[in-house]
Amino acid sequence: MSSERRNRALRALRSSAKRRNRRAAAEPPPPAPSVVPDPASEENNAPPGSVIDAALYRDGRRVSTPSTLAEAYTQLRQEPGAMAWIGLYRPNEPELVSLAKEFDLHPLALEDAIQAHQRPKLERYGETLFVVLRAARYLDAPEEVDFAELHIFVGPGFVLTVRHGKSPDLSAVRRRMESTPELLKLGPEAVLYAILDTVVDGYAPVVAGVENDIDESEIQVFSGDPQVSRRIYELSQEVLEFQRATRPLAPMLEGLTAGFAKYGTDEELQRYLRDVADHVLHTIERVDGFRLQLSDMLTVNATLVAQQQNAEMKALTEASFEQNEEIKRISSWAAILFAPTLVGTIYGMNFVHMPELGWVFGYPFAIFLMAVVCGSLYLIFKRRGWL
Repeated sequence: MSSERRNRALRALRSSAKRRNRRAAAEPPPPAPSVVPDPASEENNAPPGSVIDAALYRDGRRVSTPSTLAEAYTQLRQEPGAMAWIGLYRPNEPELVSLAKEFDLHPLALEDAIQAHQRPKLERYGETLFVVLRAARYLDAPEEVDFAELHIFVGPGFVLTVRHGKSPDLSAVRRRMESTPELLKLGPEAVLYAILDTVVDGYAPVVAGVENDIDESEIQVFSGDPQVSRRIYELSQEVLEFQRATRPLAPMLEGLTAGFAKYGTDEELQRYLRDVADHVLHTIERVDGFRLQLSDMLTVNATLVAQQQNAEMKALTEASFEQNEEIKRISSWAAILFAPTLVGTIYGMNFVHMPELGWVFGYPFAIFLMAVVCGSLYLIFKRRGWL
């Protein structure tokens, strides 16, 4: 893209920001959200849209600490050969436009930084490297994984970090680098390595937390907990999100490694970056293993649930069979008892003209008839297994 087109894009972005600012000024300000600060990090205590920390370094040592972006620009121009490291937390659009104009950032990278919600990636725009990372941290109380987006601009003599979440703690990265000036003096790529290393190392406690949740879910599966299916599903979604954060890192680091010779990366720094790549591959393998383990657990849980349902159906069938056998016995005896009742009822009718009323053997015949009918029914039901 030509310089003129880039300038037009920047002017359009600035005009859009001014219009939004005028609309915001005309509207009543929204109530401030209640945010619980993280005392472990100075950057997390800073308000959104502000410069967290800005510093100029020479030979690995801090030589200046400007308080504003304009002051940082001025001091950087007055310090040839110095490196500026500017960290921002949820900056507003005018701040990003100002950075883009000062450091000649590509409009596409600037647009990504403004909109956020990007996948992890690495892009080169001339001499500027644009990196998107997704840091993660494990929250013990809700047993969830919180992901935060981090954008990094690395160019000749500058490093810009734009955080859209509470992690990672870049103040700790800065302290680490300032305590090792021999590494910091290697330049902006050394800072990029330190950030990559921190983000990747931050995956380790997340992996441990997710692994512990999976182990607990496995116990729930074999104990027959009815809520385990929901937990397995939620863990599967977290693992899927974890894969989206870690899998792109492998090709990103391969692309970074491929440019070692072209961009003259220091050999010691190359070793550090290869070490980060090894940790990334290890994390990816662990997360992929989690996905397979959860899939197997879901299958086992479905099998156990089906077995339990089959056992319940079998018990119901056996109960129903026993009830049928009882009904057969009751029905058989009812039929046997009904036969003499029928004969006795007929012969108990008060009719004058009725066959066999005057017969001497009428009563014995009726008793014999009852016995024959009852005996026949008993033999029939017994042969059929009803009695």
